[in-house]
Amino acid sequence: MKGIVFAEFAELVESKFGTDMVDTLIEKTNPPSGGVYVATGTYDHSELVAMVVELSKQTQVPVPDLLIAFGKFLMPRFRASFPQFFDPHHRLFDFLESVHGYIHIEVRKLYPDAMLPTLSCQRVSDNRMDVIYNSSRHLGDFGRGLIEGAAEQYRTKVRINPVAVDNDTIRFEVEIVDTR
Repeated sequence: MKGIVFAEFAELVESKFGTDMVDTLIEKTNPPSGGVYVATGTYDHSELVAMVVELSKQTQVPVPDLLIAFGKFLMPRFRASFPQFFDPHHRLFDFLESVHGYIHIEVRKLYPDAMLPTLSCQRVSDNRMDVIYNSSRHLGDFGRGLIEGAAEQYRTKVRINPVAVDNDTIRFEVEIVDTR
């Protein structure tokens, strides 16, 4: 997992729970990296998982809720850093359809060793899309948060129903309920 993800997680924790909580997470989880993450570096995703689990213990916020919140937190930051991925699209579904076929290809150019989830989209109707998220990292709640964050970027209110397909795959039934 790229260091930028870890750095952004630390930003989220600091903004919501304070600097001391970041220090506590690093102290309690004792990550192999020492808790120092270079944006372009690659680190084992288990370090992030351990910190999320510890944050849940410290705050009593369930792990799935923390992962969703992190995904939502990241999306506007991604948009600020990579507007070229967002600006060509005027609607949420158009953006989601571009993730695997365009955005992930461009991310691999920047970070050739990035291990990205696979994402496929199937439009069911004008206001419903199935987003198939596959990752051996089991971070489906994080993926859901990214979808929710993308919806906010496109000023679209959605209802998301996650359906487990198998151990690595989740189908998110995304329904647009309102565009603002």
